[in-house]
Amino acid sequence: MSDSEPTPPLPSDGGSVGSRIRADIIGGRLEPGTKLREAALAEKYKVSRIPIREALRSLEAEGLVESRKYSGSVVAPSPIEDAEDLFEIRIVLEAATAKRAAVRAAALNASDTPDLKWRELRKETNDILDAGDVVIGQQRYEDLAVLNMRFHFAVAELSGSLSFISLLRQISGKIEWLYSLNVTRRGPQAWPEHREIIAAIDAGQEEKAAEVMARHVRRSRDSYFAMMSETSS
Repeated sequence: MSDSEPTPPLPSDGGSVGSRIRADIIGGRLEPGTKLREAALAEKYKVSRIPIREALRSLEAEGLVESRKYSGSVVAPSPIEDAEDLFEIRIVLEAATAKRAAVRAAALNASDTPDLKWRELRKETNDILDAGDVVIGQQRYEDLAVLNMRFHFAVAELSGSLSFISLLRQISGKIEWLYSLNVTRRGPQAWPEHREIIAAIDAGQEEKAAEVMARHVRRSRDSYFAMMSETSS
């Protein structure tokens, strides 16, 4: 990744107004179809209208907010109807991302020159994994949904591909929304799988990295649809 090329922003793990609106949408406190008026949101979140406007643009890029001609911004429809397509897209996209990250790791392993950016990203990834272990131990599953998305973005960052990062970002909101619906069931099972993905990447095993990532997403898909089937029966 060239230093001159800007990296698309990733979902926030902090307390920005964008992350707060995001959490309220995913958590169901702002329901699909809810009108998102800047003035009302500014009052609700105790900020000016400028960061609200910026947050809504960012959330629209993630698929959580829609801008309608006569209604303004509204909360997007639930991604449930698109779940099957979203999982299929993820399988292909994220397997390719993990493979690219492993190819990059292999090149770096063979190089005599350390890559400080890579080391920084790997440390951040380890921090995310450690934070997830703590969250699971404390059963704070709402926080796990955010960390899960941050992990998958970290892999995209490790790939060095701005295209993969951008594509993942476009569906990240809906991915996290779906994940949150099944997080108490799938989260504790899925989290250890992340370390297997990272191990394959670190070893430069490109085919294995792609395989374990694809399997990881397929397991999430199967768990999600099993949960939906049980809920509807």
